[in-house]
Amino acid sequence: MHLSEIPNVKNNNSDNFFLLAGPCAIEGEEMALEIAEKIIKITDKLEIPFVFKGSFKKANRSRVDSFTGIGDEKALKILRKVSETFKVPTITDIHEVSDASIAAEYVDVLQIPAFLVRQTDLVVAAAKTGKVVNLKKGQFMSPESMEHAVKKVHDSGNRKAWITDRGTMFGYQDMIVDFRGIPTMRKIAPTVLDVTHSLQQPNQISGVTGGRPDMIETIARAGVVNNVDGLFIETHFDPSKAKSDGANMLDLKYLEKLLTNLVAIRKVVNSL
Repeated sequence: MHLSEIPNVKNNNSDNFFLLAGPCAIEGEEMALEIAEKIIKITDKLEIPFVFKGSFKKANRSRVDSFTGIGDEKALKILRKVSETFKVPTITDIHEVSDASIAAEYVDVLQIPAFLVRQTDLVVAAAKTGKVVNLKKGQFMSPESMEHAVKKVHDSGNRKAWITDRGTMFGYQDMIVDFRGIPTMRKIAPTVLDVTHSLQQPNQISGVTGGRPDMIETIARAGVVNNVDGLFIETHFDPSKAKSDGANMLDLKYLEKLLTNLVAIRKVVNSL
């Protein structure tokens, strides 16, 4: 599929990678609008196609006392406000079949979390909304096996599917990106590299996932060099105070420099 099929995508003829970025979770209207505005200024300057990302709820948490959201409808309305305010498309993840039709009323792309990408009913429900479906590769799955997840979307009458690599389990408490998977998955569908989640360190004794944000540029650069179609980066103006995934998020103040470097690399790759 072409990015132009998504409403309000800018810079879709720039030959840049596209960007899915925003906070892990919608914590409130003010923070969502502030983060979106800053990312849009950067992506417009660098001519990067951009989709604002924010989870309207967090269902996959290590502990029962972890933050799960501010309320489904409230968060979805904030995502719609971001879209209407800045004329930018939005993406959110869904966790239950009933989420698909509800979230589709508010956002442009539905994301299937990595833990749930083999849940046929969920994938089919997302596909039947007619929205773009972003399928995150399970940490436990091979790149080749994502063909079957994409086929579920296609067989449901929807040709608009992406694959996102968010790393593969490396032992019990670490993730690794196997860059051999990018060309494999790009033969199946447009492929995104989830830079920040692939740097998670899950299953910590504390019950709070750790991360390696110092490696964000290293992983992102490698993805661009290997012709990934899009990048997924969670960012926050104060990751230490973020209510979800703060340990692996990028501090928003570093985003412009990172993307500037990545765009420069992309230009070199495009010239080869």
